[in-house]
Amino acid sequence: MPIYLYILKRILIAIPIILIVSMISFTIMRYDFTVGPIRININGHPVQMMEQYRFKNPIDPLAALKENPQISKAAYEHEKQRLGLDKPFYEQYWLWISHIFHFDFSQLKTGHFWKVFQPDLGKSFSGEDVSHILMQRIPNTLLLNVVTLLIAWLVAIPLGVYAALHWRSKADSALTLFSSMGMAAPSFVVALVLAVVAVKVGWPPLGGITSDDFNNFTMLHKILDVSAHLVLPVIVLTISSIAGLQRQMRGNLLDVLEAEYVRVARAKGLPEKKVIYKHAVRTAINPLVTMLGYDFAGLLSGAALVEMVLRFPGLGYTALEAVRQTDTNLAMTVLVMGAILLVLGNLVGDILLKIVDPRIELQ
Repeated sequence: MPIYLYILKRILIAIPIILIVSMISFTIMRYDFTVGPIRININGHPVQMMEQYRFKNPIDPLAALKENPQISKAAYEHEKQRLGLDKPFYEQYWLWISHIFHFDFSQLKTGHFWKVFQPDLGKSFSGEDVSHILMQRIPNTLLLNVVTLLIAWLVAIPLGVYAALHWRSKADSALTLFSSMGMAAPSFVVALVLAVVAVKVGWPPLGGITSDDFNNFTMLHKILDVSAHLVLPVIVLTISSIAGLQRQMRGNLLDVLEAEYVRVARAKGLPEKKVIYKHAVRTAINPLVTMLGYDFAGLLSGAALVEMVLRFPGLGYTALEAVRQTDTNLAMTVLVMGAILLVLGNLVGDILLKIVDPRIELQ
């Protein structure tokens, strides 16, 4: 199958998956339903087996207004109506999805085809446009995740290969200990420790992604300033990523080195480096390429606590706060973006796997 048809097929399959994810997420945030009493007949007499129960999301996004004695009941009801919280959750979902899939077909007459699809992400409970919040947070999170993945792969793969080639040596034991500690240590604990060290030492800077006088810097100074603010979150996220990738690469390569085709290549007299790096490593890295999509989407959720501890203005912490407050427009947009990142990451991983291993067919 041509690669463009494969990509189109995957995109078409992803659309209903993302819609199902949005329905489940919205229902969890906004569920409100009642289970009535169950009655059965025993010897001709009706017996009630259970009382009537109402299941409702325990989080009230307007709890602060309700508990404020200075807010009148009329103002509270007006705010509830403005946010659409007075409607059943399925009506709220329909309003949200209809605003997302908003089309302006009048743009076809003017020839502006790219303006036909005009999604309306709505406003957050604070009154700020969701699109404006995302435009501020998405570049920061994408930069953090891309740098983290790049460093993790550039460091972990060579370390895994080295550990496999020096199996049971002191270096292998040290790398195994490092990977075990890196995978066991919670990211937010590592973030807290490094934050305390940064405060005592005075470097790297803690909080934000730029300095206060960033606009007055030269281009080179701006790049260095952003890089300095990325040091702490990148270190925290790469520790666990490097540990997991290095450990898996070591295990995969050890298995491949025992394969029959590797022994045959050595028996034919091929150089050891060619046997290892051209044949064994390329096969051992295939499962890691497949997991690339899960790693990229997982960083969005895994970075939430790290962003909160290090006060990094990313999308993860924004999503955490939106879900905690059940801010419908903001939370749903971020959750759907996470699903889209997972789908795109899997697609990129499959395409990279095809590039790494030409024997694989796209179907």
